[in-house]
Amino acid sequence: MAEQSKSDASQTWWKNGYVWMVLGGPLAVVVASIATFFIAAGNPDQVIDVTAKAAVAPKAGTAPAEDAMVPAMVGRNHATTGGVPEKK
Repeated sequence: MAEQSKSDASQTWWKNGYVWMVLGGPLAVVVASIATFFIAAGNPDQVIDVTAKAAVAPKAGTAPAEDAMVPAMVGRNHATTGGVPEKK
């Protein structure tokens, strides 16, 4: 086995390039996640007002706004069968 030179053995850990290669990835992820948090906190999504959307006339070929709020099973069945769900 090759012996390490005295300069390699006395070298401090932060002067070794492999240490920064190993620590650099996780540190970059932490910095990116903090930056992402501040971007998300600074630009929150807008709340959609359903009543305001109902007042707008629907485009041609689209369902009225009240049909947009049907339960998932009814909407799925309507999409697969092509039938219009009954209003209760």
